[in-house]
Amino acid sequence: MGIGAGPARVGAADPLLNPTAPDADGGEMIGRTRLASGLRVVTEALPHLRSVAVGFWVGTGSRDEPAARAGVSHFLEHLLFKGTADRDAASIAEAVESGGGDMNAFTAQELTAFYLRVPDEGLADGVDILSDIVWRPALRPADVESERQVILEELHLRDDEPEDLVQDLFTDAVFPDHPIGREVIGSLGTLTAMTRDEIAAFHQEHYHPSNVVVAAAGNLEHDRVVELVEAGLAAGNGHRPRREPYSGEPPPRPIAVLERPTEQAHLVLGMRALPHQDPDRYALMVLNQALGGGMSSRLFQEVRERRGLAYSVYSYRAALEDAGVLAVSAGTAPERVDELLDVLDVELRRVVDDAGVTDRELEAARGHLRGSLALSLESSGARMHRLGRNEVTLGDVPSLDEVVAHIDAVTRADVARVVDRVLASGPRTLAVVGPFSEQRFGTRA
Repeated sequence: MGIGAGPARVGAADPLLNPTAPDADGGEMIGRTRLASGLRVVTEALPHLRSVAVGFWVGTGSRDEPAARAGVSHFLEHLLFKGTADRDAASIAEAVESGGGDMNAFTAQELTAFYLRVPDEGLADGVDILSDIVWRPALRPADVESERQVILEELHLRDDEPEDLVQDLFTDAVFPDHPIGREVIGSLGTLTAMTRDEIAAFHQEHYHPSNVVVAAAGNLEHDRVVELVEAGLAAGNGHRPRREPYSGEPPPRPIAVLERPTEQAHLVLGMRALPHQDPDRYALMVLNQALGGGMSSRLFQEVRERRGLAYSVYSYRAALEDAGVLAVSAGTAPERVDELLDVLDVELRRVVDDAGVTDRELEAARGHLRGSLALSLESSGARMHRLGRNEVTLGDVPSLDEVVAHIDAVTRADVARVVDRVLASGPRTLAVVGPFSEQRFGTRA
């Protein structure tokens, strides 16, 4: 990342849990415009706020990189904040922060986002700054070398965080030998070898208006945002290279262990699941919530409350264009890892044997998801992220009423079908970071 957020992993956010808001008359205050260049502008007017959040969402991420340049999307994300022909890094930061704003960025498998939040009177300057850095980065050789060292430090920092390492280890094992499974940040080898010209070529190949969504939310007028975005567009246009569809091969690896002298064993147990647009995605949301999505979930109650096996235990779902995962993450003392795995195995088997969830769990999960939607409406930044992520990943911005209706329509039969598709049919993968060898776990997963 450019300022401090870092690379995002599979499923760091769920685009479905980002509603649109009704105006006083019950209509949506969402504006959508596609420019002649193919760039899409999506806004949400929130006149009661005094802030505006703006983001440039690029439909390119780490899965679009050749193996020899793994990490180039994230490297480029850093470099765009280093300056343009007319602005250096210090002047960009000063322009945003002196107006009371903040800015950041992140890179994920299928997108890269650059965004800022400013008082509403700073909208024009904010769009101008983002337009400049996205379309016209200087990519000075000296900046490439200095930022290379920053990213290498970020890589070392990741290596010191076993909770992060185990997630990367799991993703690599679930999607082996494919860009989806690679670390977004890249590797020591690719980061060291990458040249300024290779980074610039990647920008030229992928950063086209037709591959970008500009999302904005706050005290704004849609037509004014469109006008500002058009004024800041670079000359020329094109299309990003075609993204190769994921075939699912090779199959996931059952075990991945990274031996480290940690005080706690960190593990992720999971399997491949559903992509963004799968019709059963709402049923999977409900299943995930009941399984390990909160303090009332099966896993939290059994693993933490009844047995005291872990401080943190949760499940999560992640979705990409043509792939996904459902996984359980937990940490425990090394001497209790077998007990923890036994409990997880029993709980997952219960879900399969019971064909999903009870009526009570179904209602509780749907209620929690409805409440999460309402709570996510509280800032211009969150709403901007909802707009941008949905438009890039789904090609649409579902309204609050639409999402709630889909959630409320989920039945026990729907959940049972998802259990059969995901939990009962596919192989599991176990990733562990701790004081163990891979032989220690055999073929347990």
